[in-house]
Amino acid sequence: MNLNQITLPVTDMEISTKFYRDLGFTHIVDTPHYARFECPDGDSTFSLSLDRGEFDCGTVIYFEHEQLDELVEALKVKGFVFIQEPTDQSYLWREAVLHDPSGHKIKLYWAGVNRVNPPWRVEIRS
Repeated sequence: MNLNQITLPVTDMEISTKFYRDLGFTHIVDTPHYARFECPDGDSTFSLSLDRGEFDCGTVIYFEHEQLDELVEALKVKGFVFIQEPTDQSYLWREAVLHDPSGHKIKLYWAGVNRVNPPWRVEIRS
């Protein structure tokens, strides 16, 4: 199996689609209630779905970028506000944190080989 995409609920489609375009994603599906984006690297996509109700933003979205520090600086110049600057984590990832307009936590990170092969990796199967 391969993960196809994640769909995030958003409160304002216009503001949210602009946010993700400005973050660097390609907007490939556009309707008043649904939008899909293509990641600049690889073939992953994610989408937004308009939700007028209340929802919990408990999910954390991770986007990996090898030149993390340079990306964060470029985004700050564009007006993005980070709640955490690029920081080395104990689990061997370097992460910066911001929120999207609907409150979803986004972590921009670089993990390199440690993303799928950390020193503590296990392989448990049924």
